[in-house]
Amino acid sequence: MRRLTTKQEEAKKKKRNSLIIGIVLVFVMLFSVLGYSFMGQEKEEDSQKVIYNGFEFNNLYGYWDLTIGNSQFLFKYNPEEVEKINSELNTLESYYQKPLYISSENQEAEYEVYKNLNNIVLRSQNACFDEQNCEEGLPVKTCADNFIIIREAPISNIAQEENCVFISGLQENLTRITDEFLFKIIGVE
Repeated sequence: MRRLTTKQEEAKKKKRNSLIIGIVLVFVMLFSVLGYSFMGQEKEEDSQKVIYNGFEFNNLYGYWDLTIGNSQFLFKYNPEEVEKINSELNTLESYYQKPLYISSENQEAEYEVYKNLNNIVLRSQNACFDEQNCEEGLPVKTCADNFIIIREAPISNIAQEENCVFISGLQENLTRITDEFLFKIIGVE
């Protein structure tokens, strides 16, 4: 014979069972999502590798990582995604432990230069190329200094004149063109 229980006891038992089942389901769902996300990351990392001219680029958190010796470089674009521009440029050694001045009309492109050359140069700083349009407090520099000028223009171009590098192109392409410049001076292209 079955033991008699009150409605309160049955409601309490039902509530306890529902709570246990709910907790078990939450854990199953949580671990399923975590397991799936870790499996997805491994596959994504394996497929996010580009080898270009013997250099290995790995996609890490949306940036392309390149390690050469003890130096690490991070780019928004890999060499297969940039516009190929024919230009003769000084090598990375010409920037080593010297001040670098930058004038840019595009913050993202400017950041690309800072992030990749900051450990190479002595220091980097914003500067003006001509006195007429110079913001107060910025030094005016010439092509006698290591100077990178990033400007908006209708045609994509990278040109070296003495120690000045002029990077120009459409606003939406300036970061790609800047990466092309960096690939050239590092020796990737």
